[in-house]
Amino acid sequence: MKLLVLASDPVGSDDVRRALPGDDDIDGAEVLVVAPAVHDSPVRFWMSDSDDAIARAGETAGETASELRSGGAQARGTTGEAEPLLALQDALAAFPADRVLVFVREGDAARYREDDIVGEAERRFGVPVTEVTR
Repeated sequence: MKLLVLASDPVGSDDVRRALPGDDDIDGAEVLVVAPAVHDSPVRFWMSDSDDAIARAGETAGETASELRSGGAQARGTTGEAEPLLALQDALAAFPADRVLVFVREGDAARYREDDIVGEAERRFGVPVTEVTR
């Protein structure tokens, strides 16, 4: 299985296992972790001050990939665009995943549903997408 995990905060292997349907597991799965470079303030975004956001995203991607490798997956991590659909589009262009898990913070879940990120991602990319609220 090729799995794409989109997460702005570190995610553990148990979190990913619980989010997978049926008998799917991460043991031996090829996993790409994409951490969006989300700005912590609109001012930083408008000033194009992305260094902190990129650094945090890199740490999140690396930590999550390491955790998934410890759980039996073949995982690597990378940073992505702040906009979730752009991050997914870029990742799926190079990594044709069988399934996508989008991990969102509980406070951000309403925005993801308002923007219908999961539904739009499934329509655009033709891949099953699951939102996991933490």
